[in-house]
Amino acid sequence: MVFNKEIARFAVGVIGNIISLILFLSPLPTFYRIWKKKSVEQFSPFPYLATFVNCGLWVLYGIPLVHPHSILVVTINGTGLGIEVVYLMLFLLYSEKKKRMKIFLIIIGEIIFLGSLAILVLTLVQTHKKRSTIVGCICMVGNILMYASPLAVMKLVIRSKSVEFMPFFLSLFSFLNGVSWTAYALIRLDAFILVPNSMGTALGLAQLLLYGVYYKSTKRQNAERQAQVEMGPKGVGLVG
Repeated sequence: MVFNKEIARFAVGVIGNIISLILFLSPLPTFYRIWKKKSVEQFSPFPYLATFVNCGLWVLYGIPLVHPHSILVVTINGTGLGIEVVYLMLFLLYSEKKKRMKIFLIIIGEIIFLGSLAILVLTLVQTHKKRSTIVGCICMVGNILMYASPLAVMKLVIRSKSVEFMPFFLSLFSFLNGVSWTAYALIRLDAFILVPNSMGTALGLAQLLLYGVYYKSTKRQNAERQAQVEMGPKGVGLVG
């Protein structure tokens, strides 16, 4: 049986779409907690801000006017873009005023950047190859930023010896997403997809290793905190 690269690439791309969708949906428990507590606590908005602009860039890259035959890139990133909008709306709703304004200004800046890039590329650059190269290079930077965005959370994990604010499924599916799209890019070489996703695989693996190292200490801290809540403030006795 002859190995058909296009069929294999399409099959891996479909698997990549499924894993990416699960990745986009993996923070749902986090946002349920935010909605329930009406507070974002110490959860960082930067992974979602980075994913928002990254999805927008890949939608632009995958449209026929820029990089033909990339429907799988457009479908999953268009879906991801919509999901990130919902997440960021919840961050805006439940953040403190100062933090809310910062997030809002970053979102506006990202929208202006995406719109300006699309207009400039589609009006000033005439060939698919040049458009793909320009947008692809920017996509690589955006994808690397998306994968690197949990670094601040990883720093918090190491400092606090707790993975409470680094959701496990987000880390797991970041790793699997990187693996699947690295494979997709290798079947018919696409450096713009390969470079950031291979880096994403490494960063996802690093997050999983951190989770393994600090999982037990997190459970211990949570148990101690729960015990303190059940005991109540020290030194408070009953008045007869």
